[in-house]
Amino acid sequence: MHFSNLLLAGLTTLITTIPMVTAQKTHLVTVGYNGTITFSPSKLSDVSPGEAIQFQFVAGNHTVTQSTFDAPCQPIVMNSNVTGIHSGFMAAAADKDNVPVYTVVVKNKNPLWLYCAQGKHCQGGMVMVVNEDTSANATKSLENYKAAAANAAANIAPGADAGSGSGSGSGSGSDSGSGSGSGSGSGSDSGSDSGSGSGTGSDSGSGSGSTDGTDGTDGTTTTDPTTGTIPSNSTIPSGSSSAQPVTAGAGMLSAAGATSMFALVAGGVAAFLSL
Repeated sequence: MHFSNLLLAGLTTLITTIPMVTAQKTHLVTVGYNGTITFSPSKLSDVSPGEAIQFQFVAGNHTVTQSTFDAPCQPIVMNSNVTGIHSGFMAAAADKDNVPVYTVVVKNKNPLWLYCAQGKHCQGGMVMVVNEDTSANATKSLENYKAAAANAAANIAPGADAGSGSGSGSGSGSDSGSGSGSGSGSGSDSGSDSGSGSGTGSDSGSGSGSTDGTDGTDGTTTTDPTTGTIPSNSTIPSGSSSAQPVTAGAGMLSAAGATSMFALVAGGVAAFLSL
């Protein structure tokens, strides 16, 4: 009996010291709701470090791409040393039960400025923010970000470049020459022969040409879309200093092991007590 009491006390201490695993909170964003060029919602507030954001692509062919506030419609890597998050082009599946998803886990509470790099979607208002902080800077609001995006010269996807080039050339040449000659001869056979000749010639030519280089992409031409994966197996290509892509959908982010761990320990208690 004394042994059983000691064992029970020890196992009780073990159970109370095991950290309880809580389900991770996941914020859902619908991309292309009802065929619109929108993120819904377009603003997520108070997303804490460790929490996840899952983007569900329900219509169209869109991206989730990170920029700076000051340069909307441009990948953040073009204006900083941050790689940034980028989902790639995610075409909505015909099977509505298998919606492509892109999931990131937030690392800190710094604002995340996001846009769609498809066509002119960014200029058309397909932008959003995570953890907007107007208390630190009142001008850095979603409304001002959207207004700046509307005036962006180009909508650029990571890996694309914008530029132009031209070239021209010309050439000319000429050649001229002249010559003359004469000769005479005589012989003892009472005959003579003489002759003379001269000639001149010239050749000249000129040519010019010019070519214009082709314009670089303005970001509106997209590559073949990357097929998204279903929620239970989301594959994400790149990362950010403020958010980290993960390789699991929302269904994989809950801590289902918390209940099973407690059941296992409780089962162990019952097993030991039976001794």
